[in-house]
Amino acid sequence: MKNKVFMGFATIMMVVILAGCGKVPQAQIDATNAAIEAAKAAEVNVYLPDEFAKVQDAMNAVLADVETQKSKLFKKFGDAKLKLDEVTNMANQAAAAVAAKKEEVKKEAQTLLTDIKTVIEENTKLVPRLPRGKEGAQVIEQIKADLSGVESAVAEAQGLFDKGAFLDAVNKVKSAKAKADGLNSEIKEALTKARIRF
Repeated sequence: MKNKVFMGFATIMMVVILAGCGKVPQAQIDATNAAIEAAKAAEVNVYLPDEFAKVQDAMNAVLADVETQKSKLFKKFGDAKLKLDEVTNMANQAAAAVAAKKEEVKKEAQTLLTDIKTVIEENTKLVPRLPRGKEGAQVIEQIKADLSGVESAVAEAQGLFDKGAFLDAVNKVKSAKAKADGLNSEIKEALTKARIRF
């Protein structure tokens, strides 16, 4: 009888000890979250959004696994620990890669800003040569208003560039450049129809 009680007690103690062995790797979770926040601070979410999404998806999967393990009697966090290391590495690699991407976008913004200023300059020189005619004055006023809008957009883009918001600057300039190029084609077409050299 004593033996059975002792064996039952020993079994219960083993279960308690084994259940207690699997502790949530909270320090590792916190370290991984810190790596993700550092990646976000480095603007990985802005310049490398796909990589950032992969990091977040991987972290969400690990956290879901941790929650599943927490509900079990015999908890195993070995896989979660390995995956947390992987997610931390992914976040760190993305943060390291963002500097190169940022530089690439910065150069693209500089090129676009230079290009659009050339188009604006050409448009400004060509507008006074447009034929006035009956509807010409009204068309010229509309083109001047559109040019003014393009110049404002370029000024905004330059401001964004100066603040270091290179991606926003690129998007703004691309939109303005499409408009400026359209105006350029329109002006040249009108001059060609009027047989005015440009």
